[in-house]
Amino acid sequence: MTESHLSKLYWDENYADPETMDGVCNAKEHARYLKAIFELEDISIKSIADFGFGMGKLLDEMIRVFNPKLVYGLEPSDFAYQLYVKKRRSWQKKIDFRLDKLDLLNWGQKKQRKFTHFDLGICSSVFQYLSAEEILQILPVLSKRVKFLYFTVPTDKELDIQKNDIGFYDRFANRRSKQEYLNLLSSSFTLVSSRLLESKFYFNEKTTHFTELLFRV
Repeated sequence: MTESHLSKLYWDENYADPETMDGVCNAKEHARYLKAIFELEDISIKSIADFGFGMGKLLDEMIRVFNPKLVYGLEPSDFAYQLYVKKRRSWQKKIDFRLDKLDLLNWGQKKQRKFTHFDLGICSSVFQYLSAEEILQILPVLSKRVKFLYFTVPTDKELDIQKNDIGFYDRFANRRSKQEYLNLLSSSFTLVSSRLLESKFYFNEKTTHFTELLFRV
């Protein structure tokens, strides 16, 4: 998706009623759910990166729940980026907190001064705006820079449900089936729980914290 697609027009169309949207109205529940999973598997989360933070609701709740030492967020839309930056948070002064107005692909191509990875990445409703070639380009980078990825994307069936049940049509989204997304993701990540991916760069069946192998997809 180009920067022009991420203008105010995009936000007016897709975020007309944000308080009813998944990841916004229930951001606290998402964060608590993820915290419980990691506590169950005895996994410590000290750094978080959000790849397309949008309104910042989910990122804010993740920070409150996990209390990380390092937080990084990127957002390609100037409109959304400026909205988030204007809302000062008191905890921003207490942690290493960095933001970039940048899209995911350019971030992946950006040279790192030193090798940096994050314990947890968040990528919520981003991949439907990327081509298959772009997804295959960014996935190996993501797998090296995050150990776990909290990931959501609407499949073609979910896009149909949104249109038919609530009258919402996202004209910017690419349509892909569940299997298409699984095939793309499987090159770099393992699905270990609902919405939660584990990096194949860092883990395999012998080194994973998620030892219930039946649920590794």
